[in-house]
Amino acid sequence: MEKVNQHSRGDRSYGQFCALARSLDVVGDRWTLLIVRELLPGPLRYSELKTSLGEIASNLLADRLRSMEANGLLERRLEDTSVVYALTQWGAGLREPMEALGRWGSPLLMTGPGDDLFRPRWLTLALPALLRGRVASPPVEIGIETDGFFMTLRVDEEGPSASTRADPKPDTVLVAPPEIVVGLAAGQLTVDQALAAGDLQGDRSVLDRVFTDNARPDR
Repeated sequence: MEKVNQHSRGDRSYGQFCALARSLDVVGDRWTLLIVRELLPGPLRYSELKTSLGEIASNLLADRLRSMEANGLLERRLEDTSVVYALTQWGAGLREPMEALGRWGSPLLMTGPGDDLFRPRWLTLALPALLRGRVASPPVEIGIETDGFFMTLRVDEEGPSASTRADPKPDTVLVAPPEIVVGLAAGQLTVDQALAAGDLQGDRSVLDRVFTDNARPDR
């Protein structure tokens, strides 16, 4: 098991001998989990983090990164003469609880983004989380295009996964607004409702295999 640093409690600790309370001591500050979200796909430079997070102040981002490094969530590495930030094994272990929280909060996205910042690549984390438990044999792939962003969603015997791969492009592609894609993956919209708000290029049966409940092994 990876050694975990004794977390830096400071004045904001809950002061409770409880795993949840101590977890919140480490990750409960504003922006911390969103920094983890950005780093789950892989290391990023400071400037890349700042750009993707949008409204975070530079001094606040620097403070959060220092705190996360002190608490053992991330580390700095030198790659191609640039410093990048990467999650440690312990920090990457936040994927599962963050996916669960994302599934819980998916109904909050049904009103659409409004004036909120949206990065389509965030769907590469959200969609596999929402489709957790789905399997397919033989494997099935579908392209998702939203707000000019393209990703490939794959479901196989191991479950769902997503990547920004567009080459080779899947034969079937769903083009739809982000709230429609999320609603479909969360089971809040049917395939027919999603198609009424979007466009399908290719085979409808592929869309059904990826997003309908009969893809779950326990159904």
